[in-house]
Amino acid sequence: MSWITWAILGAAIITVIAGIRIVRPTHRLLIETFGKYTRFGRAGFNWVIPGIQQVVYVDITENMTDVGSQGMITKDNLLTKIDAQVYYKVRDDEKGVMASQYNVANYRKQIVNLAQTTLRNIVGTMTLKDANSKRNAINKDLLEALKIETRNWGIDILRTEIKEIEPPQAVLEVMNEVVIAENKKVAALDFATAAETEADGKRRAAIKEADGKKQAAILRAEGEAKAIELVNKALRETFKGEAQLFKKLEVAQNSLQAGTKYVIDSKSNLVTVLSEIAGVPIPIPPRKGVKQ
Repeated sequence: MSWITWAILGAAIITVIAGIRIVRPTHRLLIETFGKYTRFGRAGFNWVIPGIQQVVYVDITENMTDVGSQGMITKDNLLTKIDAQVYYKVRDDEKGVMASQYNVANYRKQIVNLAQTTLRNIVGTMTLKDANSKRNAINKDLLEALKIETRNWGIDILRTEIKEIEPPQAVLEVMNEVVIAENKKVAALDFATAAETEADGKRRAAIKEADGKKQAAILRAEGEAKAIELVNKALRETFKGEAQLFKKLEVAQNSLQAGTKYVIDSKSNLVTVLSEIAGVPIPIPPRKGVKQ
C-alpha cells in the first residue's frame, strides 16, 4: 500500500475516534450540524462528525438553586430578608431537553430572578407575623407560580423551601423579649402547679393519717366494749339466780370506777366472788365463836 492509502486510513481512524461521545445516564445530548439541531443523543455511545457537528450536554438530574437573601417589604411595612431554595430538573425526553436549551437563555438564572420576584409579591400581601407562621403557604404559592411560569422551559419545579426569614433587628429584639416573657410565664405556671400538687399530696397524707387514727380508736373502743361485754356475761352467769348479789356487785363496780369508797361486808358472798374474778384471795376475818 502506498503512503497515500495509509494517510487516508489514518485520517479515517482519527476521525472515528474524534467523533465518539460517551454519555452518562445523568446527561442527554443535543447534536447540531452547522448550528442547526440534528438529532438527540441518549446515554451510552454516540458518534458525531468532528468539525461539522457540535454537541450540547444537558444535565437531567435534580438540581438546587439558591434564591439568595433579598430584602422584601411586608404588608406592615417592615423590611424583611428572606432566603429560599428552588429544586428542579430538566425533563429527560427530547422535547424537554430541547426546550431547556432553545426556549430560555439560561434557565438557572431565570429561575432565581423569577423566584425573587414571586416572593416579593407573596410576602407583600402578608404581615411579618404571618410570614413567619405560614412558611408552608409561602412555599406552596411560590411552587405553583414557578410551575406556571416555567411550563415551556422543559423543566419540572419539584419543590421550594424557605430557608430563613430575618426580621429587622429592632423587631427581633422585641420578639426575643416576648419569648423570654412567655417562658417565664410557663415556668411560673409549672412552679404553681408543682406547689399545688405538693400541697394536695400533704393534705391527702394528713387525711389518711387521721383516718388511720380514727380506725385505731374505733377498734380500741370496740375491743374495750367487747371486754366489758365478756365481763358482764361472766358476772351474769356467775350470779345467776342471785339478783341481789349481782346488784351489789354492779353498785360496787360503779363506785370503784367513780373513785368512791365502798365498804363491803366481809360476811357477804360478794367478797368471795370479787376474789375469784380478780384471782386474788381475800382473807375473811373469823366470826366470833367459830373455829377456823
